[in-house]
Amino acid sequence: MEDAYLVALLTLSATIRVSTPLILGAMAGLFSERSGIVDVGLEGKMLAAAFAAAAASAVTHVAVIGLAAGIATSVMMALIHGYASITQRGNQVVSGVAINILVAGLTVVLGIAWFHQGGETPPLPPEGRFMPIALPFQDTVAAVPVLGPIYARLIGGHNLLVYVALATVPLTHWIVNATRFGLRLRAVGENPQAVDTAGISVAWLRYRAVILCGVLTGVAGTYLSIAQNANFIRNMSAGQGFIALAALIFGKWRAWPAFGACLLFGFLDAVAIRLQGVSVPGIGEVPVQFIQALPYALTVILLAGFIGKAVAPRASGIPYVKEH
Repeated sequence: MEDAYLVALLTLSATIRVSTPLILGAMAGLFSERSGIVDVGLEGKMLAAAFAAAAASAVTHVAVIGLAAGIATSVMMALIHGYASITQRGNQVVSGVAINILVAGLTVVLGIAWFHQGGETPPLPPEGRFMPIALPFQDTVAAVPVLGPIYARLIGGHNLLVYVALATVPLTHWIVNATRFGLRLRAVGENPQAVDTAGISVAWLRYRAVILCGVLTGVAGTYLSIAQNANFIRNMSAGQGFIALAALIFGKWRAWPAFGACLLFGFLDAVAIRLQGVSVPGIGEVPVQFIQALPYALTVILLAGFIGKAVAPRASGIPYVKEH
């Protein structure tokens, strides 16, 4: 019984770690899409940030500099998307796809040119990464039955960016639902003409939304390369930006439901990792490929009609043309 309890705690702990980039990506997409800017470029921004963070950290061996580089690169990509979508009134989906394609190739080319390791960055030393943080009295409390392992293994033992990701959920909910900026953000995603009539710049509001999106995807990408892993490898985001977008739609563009969807996808990933090589009674050893496909299959199934009608902001994807 104790072993089963420990396995459950370890699985839940792994769920939180695996869900971290999804949570950050979903909260990032929420700001952008609530303002009316469709962002399928979450994947590309996340990947660009992962490369920039790992490259900067490989050179400086300072994790904070890696984080700053990751955020700066992601914000730059977000501004490119904003320029194409807001200023030039281009097709927002095409702009996001272009960013994804550009980054997928550029990170490999730069990785080969700079580090000569087949598109990867060198392994990072501990000081160049965000390592797990030991909470106060973590080792002492671990021996306490039931509650001790929860504090030591589920709440504790994560790195800084995991706690940042968890903090972004209530913060995003508060900003979107309880602040003046959030009210205007929701309004510009529903009726930009009304916002413009009130004397508020639609373009400036949307630019701030995509910048916030860039900041959060920058943290997500940084987590992938210098917190969850110890270097950058090509295409290491592996569709997590798209899953984050699916979680956002699953959560109907609301912070807490999107967070729940991210945990669901993360839980499937954590279970998949734990089931690899394990023989299930009555079934035998489950093929690794089937286990790895589970999160993606669930994404398709849920979005195919098991979540009810998900209505996007009314002005989503529609360029705003100011009336004179």
